[in-house]
Parts: sequence; structure tokens; C-alpha cells
Amino acid sequence: MQDAAPPTAQAGLPDDHLDRILTEVDDAIALLAGTWSTHRALLDRASGTAGIFTGTTTFTPADGGLRWDEAGTVSWPHFRGPASRSYSIEGDGSTIAVYFEDGRLLCRLDLSQGRARDDHACAPDTYRVEFAVTSPDTIEYSWDVTGPAKDLLLTTTLTRVTQRKLKPGPRQRAAGPGAGSGAATRGPAGLDNDTGER
Repeated sequence: MQDAAPPTAQAGLPDDHLDRILTEVDDAIALLAGTWSTHRALLDRASGTAGIFTGTTTFTPADGGLRWDEAGTVSWPHFRGPASRSYSIEGDGSTIAVYFEDGRLLCRLDLSQGRARDDHACAPDTYRVEFAVTSPDTIEYSWDVTGPAKDLLLTTTLTRVTQRKLKPGPRQRAAGPGAGSGAATRGPAGLDNDTGER
């Protein structure tokens, strides 16, 4: 068995995430609706440069689904400034589909088990997302971007700051390997719309 890599170099969520209790989700739209504090660790593995994003994410009812808006400040050793991005979400029970503003599919996540993964191909790179509902008020997700153009790890924690108006019907369950399925995106420091710090 190999020693674990330092947390800043690992892909996806930390290994201890598998031992946590996850919140199963019956209604993903109801779970997400509201305002969340956002903290994101940014790692450009190619250069070894680390950054951070802090801000607010809001999921607002729109067109039968949700509008996902994120705004805050991104900080790299060589840059600090405002950053924002927006998506739209369609939901069907525990499953959500996340779309770019131009209508392209970013990812599809089935949160019924509290955890989901998906891939998003953006030639020449691949974006892998891992999404975990660790409580009705805490969500963790990471984008692991690999390929010839980018080598990034973006790890985000959302913490609810407003009460849900709709009840998602969460159920607690022990997490385990192989739980969930689900999504993907594009990366930082020339950050584009796909992973979006600008």
C-alpha cells in the first residue's frame, strides 16, 4: 500500500470522505435552493501554484429548475480580483443536469446516494467532478482537470447560510466506495467559463 499524497496534490475529495455519513437526496432542487458560503482551494499542479476563491453561491428558482450564480474573490500569488460564473440546473427528483449559460451540458449528477461523479470532455482535457452531500447544509465537490493543456484540482465546500424553503427529504447513510455517479468542467488561472473564476 502506497503512502497517501498530501491533500493539496490528491485528486477529488479527501479519502476520509468515504468514511463520512452522506445525506441521501430525494429532491435535489429543494436541497440546493438558497444561499451558500463558498470556499474553494485551487491548485495548478503543473506549476505547483495554489490559490483560493471565497464568495457566495445562490441557487434561485428559474424556469422550473434553478439558476446557479457564484460571485466572490479569487486569489493567486500573482493575481487577486473578482470572480463569477453562472449555470442553469434542471432537476428530476434526486438527479440534476447542470448547463452552461449557452445551453451546453456541463454534468449530470444523481445525488440519491449523497454522492455523484461525472466526466466532462473539453478537448484536449478531461474534467472529472465528484460531488458529495455531507449534510443538508454542507456540500463538497471537486473538479480534477487533467490533460495536455491543464493539470488542476479545484476543491469546493458550500455551507448553507439561508434556510431551505423546500424540504429535500434527506436520509443519512454511511458512505462507501462506489457510491454515486455523476459530472465535469474546465480550469483556473486563465480560468474560463467551464470552471469559471474570471
